[in-house]
Amino acid sequence: MERTNDSMLTEFVLVGLSAHPKLQTVFFVLVLWMYLMILLGNGVLISVIIYDSHLHTPMYFFLCNLSFLDICYTSSSVPLILDNFLTVKKRVSFSGCMVQMFLSFAMGATECVLLGMMALDRLVAICYPLRYPVIMSKNTYMLMAAGSWVTGFIDSVVQTSLAMQLPFCANNVINHFVCEILAILKLACADISINVISMAGSNLMGLVIPLLVISISYIFILTTILKISSTEGKRKAFSTCSAHLTVVIIFYGTLFFMYAKPKSKSSVGANNQDITEALISLFYGVMTPMLNPLIYSLRNKDVKAAVKNMLGRRNSDGI
Repeated sequence: MERTNDSMLTEFVLVGLSAHPKLQTVFFVLVLWMYLMILLGNGVLISVIIYDSHLHTPMYFFLCNLSFLDICYTSSSVPLILDNFLTVKKRVSFSGCMVQMFLSFAMGATECVLLGMMALDRLVAICYPLRYPVIMSKNTYMLMAAGSWVTGFIDSVVQTSLAMQLPFCANNVINHFVCEILAILKLACADISINVISMAGSNLMGLVIPLLVISISYIFILTTILKISSTEGKRKAFSTCSAHLTVVIIFYGTLFFMYAKPKSKSSVGANNQDITEALISLFYGVMTPMLNPLIYSLRNKDVKAAVKNMLGRRNSDGI
């Protein structure tokens, strides 16, 4: 382990799947393909929303932010993951590790808050349709989106700053593909109670509160939909929020599966569990951003129509 004269850690070693070299090639191809699909799918969705004036509404503004967020989130970690698959043990400088951790944490926290904001948008659209244009004015939804980004970045600044102050004395080997904050905290050789308390506050602000907002919003949405007399009216009302609800279920379902399962007490079991958690975290990090544009395009007639119009316009221009 490399150290400077004042015994400060200068680098980390990312283990990843170094113990399974044959799997590394398979995962490299798979993750690269998924990353390219993320860039393509979310890039097309952003272009369509910007291109079609009919989609210049609060819902699609939030969706555009979500797609851009997914591109940033994956781009902050996937290149490092792919590089990890090509080397036996990937060495990352301390500063590089902290920057990558900061960006990934910021994007993840921002997405949690943004999903809550999107639920509020659907609540107003379905429960107060006549007042929707007034309540969800341009200033309002832009402030909501900006608030999501600011909250995520402030949260990440706090968590990263606290992690950077920890001493790492005996071990610099991270059983992960990237510099994930929980994996980093396991290596600290000092009391991390402040970090734990801070992470608990972060989870409350970035996970629990948005999830409560989403849950309460959908309770009111479901109540309003059930009051609609016609079946067609119920179907149309639910279709406007079904894509968002699907994304929320995938996002939070995977998140709780990652962190809610019991921990192994044996060292061998703990190491195997670390690799398992890393793999789950890997697919959580690329699967959700890849599925988001598919969910919103397949379940949304406006987006499909906009894609067809854009492709048709380009074909006609080409002719």
